[in-house]
Amino acid sequence: MGIDGTQKGGDWLHRAIMNFVHSGPRGDKASNHTMFVVEQLGRAIVSGEYPAHTMIPLDPDICEMFGVSRTVVREAKKTLIAKGLIQSKAKVGTHVRSSDDWSMFDEDVLLWHAAQKNPTQFYEELFEIRLIFEPAAAAKAATLANSVDSARLTELCQDMATATDRATFAIADYEFHKHILKLSGNRFLHSLGDMVQTALYSMFMTEANDAFPDSKSDVALKHQKIAMAIASGEAVKARNAMTDVISDSFARTRLRTGSV
Repeated sequence: MGIDGTQKGGDWLHRAIMNFVHSGPRGDKASNHTMFVVEQLGRAIVSGEYPAHTMIPLDPDICEMFGVSRTVVREAKKTLIAKGLIQSKAKVGTHVRSSDDWSMFDEDVLLWHAAQKNPTQFYEELFEIRLIFEPAAAAKAATLANSVDSARLTELCQDMATATDRATFAIADYEFHKHILKLSGNRFLHSLGDMVQTALYSMFMTEANDAFPDSKSDVALKHQKIAMAIASGEAVKARNAMTDVISDSFARTRLRTGSV
């Protein structure tokens, strides 16, 4: 079950992973015309096909490109405006905003970045912010966690160690990190779980199938060190162990993507 007593967290990641395996990243949205257009334009903007301050195609052209109605295009543009990617002005048109204005905590924007062929800057920024807040969350969790909380972390480490496929491993990994954010007792930290989820999903997309068996045991062991530190109430050890896990994850991601 998810860390809040439901299946929501793990199910989201499981669906995303299974969908990637069978039909590519976020292909499940293709059944919704509006979200399909959002997806296609969003990816094109993030990839640089439509650079900052340039105009995107006019509504009639977008309708023709994707075979959709003007209503669909208008709704799609509203969604992209809300995500900070575009700005529309009457009698001027719709242009792409600077990447500094994009909503980088938005789930779709994160995934569009992760899906790029060589998202070096994205990974650097993503892991940098994880190194800022996750070790602090682990340290705080060490001062608040009870025996039930600690047992759950140990269970998730065991799930990672015994996982027979990458999807199962990724879900256990996500639940572990999300659980620690919850244990910090800080609602703002807890809400950052989507970012962690995206980071782990990104790693899943870039990880070679044959690398999984070799890295599984080592990664599970490093997570176990976090769990043990939290269980014993050792905040400094928990912080350091989390830093080690994220740094190691970043190093492996850079090796896989060739961005070393």
